[in-house]
Amino acid sequence: MEMPDTMRRRLEDFSRNVLFDQSRTQAITKENDTFLPYVSDKRVLSGLHLQMSLYFNMWFFPLWWISETIMLHLKYPALPDYYKFILVTVLILMTLIEAIRLFLGYAGNLQEKVPELAGFWLLSILLQFPLILFLLFNEAILIQPLERAVHIVLALFILSQALSGFVALRDMVRHTESQFHLRQFH
Repeated sequence: MEMPDTMRRRLEDFSRNVLFDQSRTQAITKENDTFLPYVSDKRVLSGLHLQMSLYFNMWFFPLWWISETIMLHLKYPALPDYYKFILVTVLILMTLIEAIRLFLGYAGNLQEKVPELAGFWLLSILLQFPLILFLLFNEAILIQPLERAVHIVLALFILSQALSGFVALRDMVRHTESQFHLRQFH
């Protein structure tokens, strides 16, 4: 399953303009002041920490979902109507976002695709992390001990993935740019 071209271009532009600092371009490798011919660099750029975190998150998320659904069912009668609507909406949104986010994380990291990894990172930072913080710190939603425990674990997963995803994304963008510069001189 491929991303639409317009979305891919927007994510490429974002990663090129925001995540990559133009002033810190890497110099092309020189040997005795002559350019080396283009050599295909087959380094693995996938982040091991990111991949491990994604793997464990993939197995943990169903447990989180079941726990959250059971706790919501138990406390539903005691909640005000507006919190009932908000919590059901947040649960549905987080489920959809998490499925998309994990897919983009896997595709971007394992296949070393910058747009997918940038999409994963943006979903983590802009949507999933604020939602889990809302569920973790809003005492008006009658947080139960089991909920607090699974929210803390999911928040730690999302935070660690955001940090390691940024590092992996930065490395992939730098490598892609250096390969682009090497191809220009070949």
